[in-house]
Amino acid sequence: MIITRTPLRISFAGGGTDLPAYYRKYGGGAVTSAAIDKFIHVLVNDKFDRSIRVAGSRTENVELLEELQHGLVREAMRLTGVTERIEVHTIADIPSEGTGLGSSSTLTVGLLNALYAHRGTLKDPAQLAEEACKIEIDVLSGTLGKQDQYIAAFGGVQYFEFREDDTVRSTPIPLSVGDLDALSSHISLFYTGITRKADGILKAQDARTGTNRAALDRMRELASETREALLRRDWALLGRLLDDGWQLKRTLSGSISNPQIDHAYDQARAAGAFGGKITGAGGGGFLLVLHPPERSAQIASALSPMTRFPVRIHPEGTRILFVGR
Repeated sequence: MIITRTPLRISFAGGGTDLPAYYRKYGGGAVTSAAIDKFIHVLVNDKFDRSIRVAGSRTENVELLEELQHGLVREAMRLTGVTERIEVHTIADIPSEGTGLGSSSTLTVGLLNALYAHRGTLKDPAQLAEEACKIEIDVLSGTLGKQDQYIAAFGGVQYFEFREDDTVRSTPIPLSVGDLDALSSHISLFYTGITRKADGILKAQDARTGTNRAALDRMRELASETREALLRRDWALLGRLLDDGWQLKRTLSGSISNPQIDHAYDQARAAGAFGGKITGAGGGGFLLVLHPPERSAQIASALSPMTRFPVRIHPEGTRILFVGR
């Protein structure tokens, strides 16, 4: 039996510039993001017969790999060469779809890590992230970027550069344990109660890449400025940069925000938040708010009945927690 734990993420700046339609044509993209202490666990175990069982939000029992409907699991198994006699269980700390925290990519990275370990092989984070991108973007033809796979693999707080030749450079932002605690105390997530399919939003955004060029160029710059704010431990500036990015992001597609989200964001700002954004592609999921720690109760009251989720920055990427019989 193998158990892996892989973190979900929040993106501070640069989201959208990690889409191939942008970074391949306009000089590369950049994203600053962080892993958080909300996880997807993957359990892989031998099965007594040749069949395959997958249990998560739905359960499948099939005789052949080709019969498996769960595309991420099927293609991760195919890529790693684990094609029979296997049982896979997935457990998510939050709803597994439509929350904007990178759950599908987190799942793919954790699956690859578990399946390789099941075969007695260890892969480094860069390879796990690259292969997760291959599955989601190339094999399954998803319209999505690369940041989620890389932060799930590496963890911590990272500055990623997405180059025109499809290579990725990851640069960890050196924050001490005390710095990470301080940053975490400034962060709250509020669940909007709205779930959405990121693929549709990203397809609309992808089709407008040329039209949105100036906004995306500025969002790429914000990723670098956000890295500098983190290095300076200037949390108020970080919040203002989040706000700058959110105002730009809202212009990329009409489906990124809505009156409910706009009202909640305005309420958070009025209650003392430095800034914030909707996580992921937009349209729903979680509202990320950066605020003085002493304003957390007032902001939570202002956004009621949305549920507040305090989160901590998690220093590790995907990890094998257990190997045994």
